[in-house]
Amino acid sequence: MLFDFHTHTFLTDGVLLPIELIRRAIANGATAIAITDHVSASNYEFIIDALVADCRLAEKHWDIRAIAGVELTHVPAEAVAEMAREVRARGAELVVLHGETPAEPVAPGTNLAGVSCRDVDILAHPGAIDAEIASLAARNDVFLELSAHVGHCLANGSVARWARETGARLLVDSDAHLPEEVLTEEMARKVAAGAGLDGEEQKQALLLNPERLLRRIEERTNRA
Repeated sequence: MLFDFHTHTFLTDGVLLPIELIRRAIANGATAIAITDHVSASNYEFIIDALVADCRLAEKHWDIRAIAGVELTHVPAEAVAEMAREVRARGAELVVLHGETPAEPVAPGTNLAGVSCRDVDILAHPGAIDAEIASLAARNDVFLELSAHVGHCLANGSVARWARETGARLLVDSDAHLPEEVLTEEMARKVAAGAGLDGEEQKQALLLNPERLLRRIEERTNRA
């Protein structure tokens, strides 16, 4: 089974139409795919409405769970909780927060705001975290991402280490923007292994934790 909860289309900075991204995920064997284009206060209404339309079209005709989500990106840390509530109220089925990756100048405090907010589902590419961030993620059931994306992946080892210490839940996501970045089972396994996960930890990150998140989404959207 293959899950990916973090991808992008040409609605923001990717290159694929949402329906094409979903089709490519199906071709790679995906069980569920979330499209999580970059949003802030300026564009979330349009983005969510567009993604919902193609996700429902895909589900009507293909055997895939297509999730219309968002990635709150470079939002001020003080505004994370408010923006997460707003996008969820608009219809976002999944809320990802763009974490403090080493590859971009994300505002300090973003990770802390994300793991403190129960309306955030995933803290994406959070960079070199510490025990406080991981412990809060575990307490508030915010998933921590191991990223397959160039640059963002540099701190996967730190994320895996502190998740192991605190019991925080890990996911492997592609952060795909290009066709060749759409996740495969082989790549997901390589990311998990590269972060230092053993066999049981890989099972958690690649299967059990994604299934847990998918159940949460289904319960929240009354589709269980």
